[in-house]
Amino acid sequence: MYGTLMIGRLAAPLQQVEEVLTAWEADKGARTPGYLGQSVLAGDDGTTVVAAIRFADSASYRALSDDPEQDTWWTTQMAPLFAGDVQWIDGTWTR
Repeated sequence: MYGTLMIGRLAAPLQQVEEVLTAWEADKGARTPGYLGQSVLAGDDGTTVVAAIRFADSASYRALSDDPEQDTWWTTQMAPLFAGDVQWIDGTWTR
């Protein structure tokens, strides 16, 4: 299994992030080959968010990350909900 971790700091309520993610999963996520799901951790500090996004393999992840439609979605809908840039850590899940 392959995937990415996103670490960011909220600039909007977590509920708003959850709503955008739910809409993405119902639309784009459902149409994305190899997408397995994601989990979101809301930090006790009230601003830190860590998302673990999982794919069947690296090729499935790369296909989505290289998709211009996905980039537009991130830039216009998700990125504005975070303060500054988020950190991405890509890799293979071992457990």
